[in-house]
Amino acid sequence: MAAYEFTAPRLFVEADLTPGARLPLDRAQANYLLNVLRRKPEDPVLLFNGRDGEWRAHLDPTGRKSADLVLAERTRPQPPRADLHYLFAPLKSARLDYLAQKAVEMGAGTIRPVFTRYTQGERLKPERLRANAIEAAEQCGILAIPDLPEAARLPAALADLEPGRLLVVCDEDAPVADPVAALRGAADPAAPPPLAVLIGPEGGFAPEERALIRERPNSVVLSLGPRILRADTAAVAALALVQAVLGDAR
Repeated sequence: MAAYEFTAPRLFVEADLTPGARLPLDRAQANYLLNVLRRKPEDPVLLFNGRDGEWRAHLDPTGRKSADLVLAERTRPQPPRADLHYLFAPLKSARLDYLAQKAVEMGAGTIRPVFTRYTQGERLKPERLRANAIEAAEQCGILAIPDLPEAARLPAALADLEPGRLLVVCDEDAPVADPVAALRGAADPAAPPPLAVLIGPEGGFAPEERALIRERPNSVVLSLGPRILRADTAAVAALALVQAVLGDAR
């Protein structure tokens, strides 16, 4: 049996979820369910809020363009937020949307923008980052919305990481030829430490930034292979690699 029910639409809501609760839909949600998906009152809708697990509900139309959702029962308990930190140099808006969605899909529990010397996009909209994270969670059956700390300069972001967290830094200039071996050498795959992944800007890290990263204990710097990857592509490749070797995809 599949772990997730993919035939019913999933919506994130802010309200508490309890048996029999009635939640009015906002105009956009009502239009999506009634007019775009053409859901009928007997059709199930799945709800989550990042706190109370996943719940099955049904529509109760209250007008031609409005409806409430009435909660029935919980379908899945609330899991803890994944303990994988993803740190990234912001990109231009369209590619930043993609990056945020893929980071959630790949299991990042904390997503934090980090400003470096060569960062290209320093104008961030936190609400847009959160909206993309929620959209990815809705589509992929994820119940824990990632933590989204405010953006920080690289030195501050590194200082905020607890010393026991292994920091995996992807750098095209790293001499490491085998990233899998580098990860296995940095931590025991049978008992891996908490993890963080740092992806720099497309211009790469400045020399003083590379020095700062090397000075941090419990860090491993590696290359993702012989090709130069765009920053958003590198994010997916790095998260997949880390999850496969030391993370929850083992």
